[in-house]
Amino acid sequence: MLKKLLSGLLGQGQGDAGSTAREGDMVEYHGYIIVPQSEDMGGQFRVSGWIRKPDPEGGEPLEHRFERSDVVPGRDACDALMVSKAQRFIDELGDAMFEPSR
Repeated sequence: MLKKLLSGLLGQGQGDAGSTAREGDMVEYHGYIIVPQSEDMGGQFRVSGWIRKPDPEGGEPLEHRFERSDVVPGRDACDALMVSKAQRFIDELGDAMFEPSR
């Protein structure tokens, strides 16, 4: 237990090589697909995932990487929070989220 505490304080086990992210259940919302992908940050989970919109003509789907600084102690709670925040984001921006930033 002490080793886990010290490694968390020193930042060990974090980063791309040590991170374990898994996709949660996809959620359809107003024509968008929300895909939670909570990232394990040493016992806590960071809110992240994808918002996708299928191309009605069968082309490449539009994608937006959705990442927030929120950290939650449980993976299921993190996935639920991601979906909730993504739904609000969709309501506020709609397709504008896919436009290149300036």
